[in-house]
Amino acid sequence: MIADSMLSVTNLNKAYGGRTLFTDVSLQFNAESRYGLVGANGSGKSTLLKIIAGDELANDGNISIPKRARVGVLKQDHFRYENEAILDVVIMGNQALWHAMTQKELLLASAESHFDADKYAELEEVILTHDGYSMESVAAEILEGLGIPTAVHREPLSILSGGFKLRVLLAQTLASKPDLLLLDEPTNHLDILSIRWLEKFLMEFKGCAIVVSHDHRFLDNVCTHIVDVDYETAILYKGNYSDFTVQKVENRERKEAEIEKREKEIAHHQAFIDAFKAKATKARQAGSKQKLIDRIVLERLPQTSRRYPTFKFEPRRPSGKDVLTIEKVSKSYGEKQVLRDVSLQVRRGDRLAIIGPNGIGKSTLLKIVMKEVEADKGRAEWGYETWPGYFAQDHHEVIKAGEQTVEAWLWDVCPREPIGFVRGKLGLVLFTGDDAEKKVSALSGGEAARLVFARLSVVKPNVLVLDEPTNHLDLEAIESLVEGLKSYDGTLIFVSHDRWFVQQLANRIVEITPDGLRDFEGTYEEYLERLGDDHLDADAVMLRAKRDKKAAKEKQVQKAARGDVETQRLKKQLVTQRDKITAEIDKAEARVHAINELFCDPTFFDKTPRGDIGKLEGEQKTLNGKIEQWMAQWEKVEAEITGLD
Repeated sequence: MIADSMLSVTNLNKAYGGRTLFTDVSLQFNAESRYGLVGANGSGKSTLLKIIAGDELANDGNISIPKRARVGVLKQDHFRYENEAILDVVIMGNQALWHAMTQKELLLASAESHFDADKYAELEEVILTHDGYSMESVAAEILEGLGIPTAVHREPLSILSGGFKLRVLLAQTLASKPDLLLLDEPTNHLDILSIRWLEKFLMEFKGCAIVVSHDHRFLDNVCTHIVDVDYETAILYKGNYSDFTVQKVENRERKEAEIEKREKEIAHHQAFIDAFKAKATKARQAGSKQKLIDRIVLERLPQTSRRYPTFKFEPRRPSGKDVLTIEKVSKSYGEKQVLRDVSLQVRRGDRLAIIGPNGIGKSTLLKIVMKEVEADKGRAEWGYETWPGYFAQDHHEVIKAGEQTVEAWLWDVCPREPIGFVRGKLGLVLFTGDDAEKKVSALSGGEAARLVFARLSVVKPNVLVLDEPTNHLDLEAIESLVEGLKSYDGTLIFVSHDRWFVQQLANRIVEITPDGLRDFEGTYEEYLERLGDDHLDADAVMLRAKRDKKAAKEKQVQKAARGDVETQRLKKQLVTQRDKITAEIDKAEARVHAINELFCDPTFFDKTPRGDIGKLEGEQKTLNGKIEQWMAQWEKVEAEITGLD
C-alpha cells in the first residue's frame, strides 16, 4: 500500500455560473476505508468525484494523491472495446501489464527474424511485478462474480447488452488493483447477487474506495464513512449510511440550537443594557455587556440542496380479490429462453417483489402481463375490476412524447381538469415554475421517472406494476416513493434490485430461478433468514447485528435521557437562585434611588438631623457594596445556566 492517507482535498471550491455547489471543502481519505459520497441530484457529488479523478477542474483548491498510487475509475466508454475479447477488456484495466503482455506477444512473433533478449527480460519483469500470470484467473473470477459466465469470456464485448457491458467495465476497474478506487453508481446495472459479490469485494479491499450510490443497503453494508455534499459544502461522517442520517440531523439541530442560544444570549445582554444604561452606577456593566454582544458571531446556515418530492397514489376503486392469474407462461428470444412454464396467482393487497439475476426474465414477465410483449405460450389475465398502472424501466411513455412540454404531456391524461390541477400535480413531484415548460425530450432520467409517477397519481390505478422504479431516483426521491407506496391501498407488483426498497415494501417475495419460481409469503428480511442461499446468509447476520446495535443505541438514549432530567433539575435550581439575586438587586437599587431622591431635595439637609443623614449615607454605601457583590453572583449563575443550554 502506498500510504495511509490516499487522498487529501484542501479548500476545494466549485461553482457553475452564479450557483455554488460547494466551497472550502477539506477532507482526508485513508486506506482501508470506504467512503459513500451522497447528496441530492445536482448537489455536486458526481462533480466532486470527477474533480478527484482529474476529469473536471475545480474553481479553487487542491487535490493531493501519492505519486505512485494507482487510481481506478469506473467509466462508461464501453464503445472503445466493442471488438475486444471480454477477458482482455478486463485485463486492460492494468495498462502497464497489458502493454507488457502485448509487447511480449509481438516480440515472440518476430523471434524467428530477430529476438531481443534484453527487451524480453524487461517485459517479463513488468509482468511478474503485476502478477501477470495469475491475472487471467483473477479477471475471470471477477467477471463470474458480476454475473458474466465463463462461456462468454473469450467472446467480443459487442455480444453483451448495455448493462452487461458496464459490468465488464466495472470488472476492468476492480481488476486494475488500484490503491484509490472511484465508483459512480456501480450497482445501477447489477442484480442482487452481483451487488452482494461487489459488497464482499469492497469489504476485503485494502485500498481506499469512494462510491456514489443511491442504494441504501449497499451504503450501509459497505461504507465506513459517509461524505455528505449539502449546504454548499461536503462534511465527513464516521459510520455507514444509517449512522449518517442520525448524525446529520443531530449535527444540524446542534448548530441551530447553538445559534438560538447565542440569539438568546444577545437578547439577554441587550435587555440588561436597555434596563440599566441610563444609570450611572451601571454604565460599566452595560458597557461590558455591549462588548460581550459585539464578540458573539452568528453563523449563517446555508439551505439544504435536498428536495423531497411527494408521491400520492390512490386507487380509483378496489379490485376483485383475484388480481392477476399467470398460467404456464414461456418466452424465448431467439435461442435463449428466459421464462419457462411460469405460473403465479396475485391477490388483492399483495405487495409482490420479483427478484432474481439479470437476464432471468423479470422485466419480460412484467411486459407480458402489461401486454407490451406477447408470450410464446401460456396466458396472463387480469381479474375483475383491475386497473393496472405501469412504470416501465425505459420510460417509453415519456420517450415517445418527443418535443411535448411536461405540462402538456400530463394534461393529455386529464384534459377535463383545470390547469391548476395539472400544475399542482407537477409541483408535488418538483416540477415548479418554468420546469413545467421543459421539453419532455430534455428531461433527465430522474425527472422522467418523477413525471411518470405524476401520471400514475392522476390515472389512479388499483394495481401498480413497477419495473426498477428506483434506477434514476436520488435517495430523497426513493425515500419519498417508499412513503407514497406504503400509503397506497392497492396491489403492488414490482421488480427491483434495491434491497432496501424491497425490504421496506414487500410482503411477498417471488424469486425467479433457472429451476422455476420460489414463492415466499413474508418480508424480504424473513426471506433472507429462512430461505436465503449461502450468498445471502451474511445479510441475515448483518440484520441481526443491526438490531443489536439499535438496542445498544436505545440504551444510550435512555441513559442520556436520565442525564437530561438531572440537567433540567439543576437548571431549575439555578434559575430560582438567579431570580432571587435579581429581586435583591432590584430591591436594593430601589432603596438607593429613594435615598438619592431625598438627598436631591434642597430642604432635606436643613430639616433633617445630622445623625439621620449619616445613617442614610451609611445605608446607601452598604447597599452599593451589596449590589456589586450580587451583580458578580448574578453573572456567575447566568453563565452556569447558559452552559447547561
